[in-house]
Amino acid sequence: MGLFSRRTFGAAAVGVLSGSLLTGPGAATASAGESGGARYGQRPQLRGVWVATVANIDWPTRPGLAAAEQRRQLLAHLDTAVERRLNTVFLQVRPTADALWPSPYEPWAQYLTGTQGEDPGWDPLGFAVCEAHRRGLELHAWFNPYRVANHADPARLAASHPARRHPEWVVPYGGKLYYNPGLPEVRAFVQDAMFDAVERYDIDGVHWDDYFYPYPVAGQVFDDDEAYERHGGAFGDRADWRRDNIDRLVRETALRLRRTKPHVRFGISPFAVWRNAGTDPEGSDTRAGVQTYDDLYADTRKWVRERWVDQIVPQVYWNIGFAAADYAKLVPWWADVVRGTGVELHIGEALYKAGDPAQGPAWHDPAELSRHLTLCGRHPEVRGNAYFSAKHVAADPIGAMSRVVEDHYDRPVRAPR
Repeated sequence: MGLFSRRTFGAAAVGVLSGSLLTGPGAATASAGESGGARYGQRPQLRGVWVATVANIDWPTRPGLAAAEQRRQLLAHLDTAVERRLNTVFLQVRPTADALWPSPYEPWAQYLTGTQGEDPGWDPLGFAVCEAHRRGLELHAWFNPYRVANHADPARLAASHPARRHPEWVVPYGGKLYYNPGLPEVRAFVQDAMFDAVERYDIDGVHWDDYFYPYPVAGQVFDDDEAYERHGGAFGDRADWRRDNIDRLVRETALRLRRTKPHVRFGISPFAVWRNAGTDPEGSDTRAGVQTYDDLYADTRKWVRERWVDQIVPQVYWNIGFAAADYAKLVPWWADVVRGTGVELHIGEALYKAGDPAQGPAWHDPAELSRHLTLCGRHPEVRGNAYFSAKHVAADPIGAMSRVVEDHYDRPVRAPR
């Protein structure tokens, strides 16, 4: 499709250092006050699926389809989730600083009509919430906070786009456009844009993926010099200032969500490597080429320890035994991180790799993902799994998803609502 998806880039990020592009029951509970997560005690197992809209990865299959066909395709994804005995859908509703609902802050997403800002004639998020709940599914609204465009030309954005009205908010980097996380006015705006959906709809969760500061691009610099000069005075190190910017977004969103709709859960799906043990003895036994703490300025472990999130869904998108980032080592590491915090741990699964000719032998074994869930079952902190992505849940490459259902989902489990 001419773009790195978040999952494809994750595989490449591990391969930078490895020299390869291969890429249960019983949870601890804790009470957490206004600043904390995990307010629910023992909850049912989460069985999730991501429905990606950016670049029409999952839905709609292409821009410009009639509204009736878009609805039909979305219902098919929801019905497939039920058939596979899943209970949670993460629907991407703010893929590139735009919206899949009638937002007063941002234009309609181009992935619906083919033209950013063009009204599709219906309300996808409102429809999805109603139809998911009708089927007993949770619907978590998946937002990307800072990505503006997968190209570098502001003139291609809708004329009404906030990035065109406020060009000083935007940083071009790696052939793409991003909002600058170092600007307090940006942080306030992206929260307002997301909370419009929170306040309008009966969503079950606010969900973010792994994009904070952008993944590093060799030979390029993310130009935030002016923002650092204006706002970074309390920090002697730019990396610490950048991490604080992201921490503030996470903490402020958590507090605002508690005040606005305390029953709505806050979850984040980070790249699974916080830091390698070779960088930090408290890191995981991995040799990944990207570390979220150092490269994305995202202190994912801190967010769990501070209980700013209710659930963490690390993208553990590698097979058992993969040298640079072994699934069997990352899952226990994350279990240790969440233990005693009350934050729910769900493991993100790379269903999209099953049967892919570009992947190694493990991903051509229909039982690989089933073994992942068996391993997770040995760690009571793991409260479920989520699969990327919806089109693969439906297509069931090499029968990997069917094997998971057969081995682990022998009966439906109600959504954790």
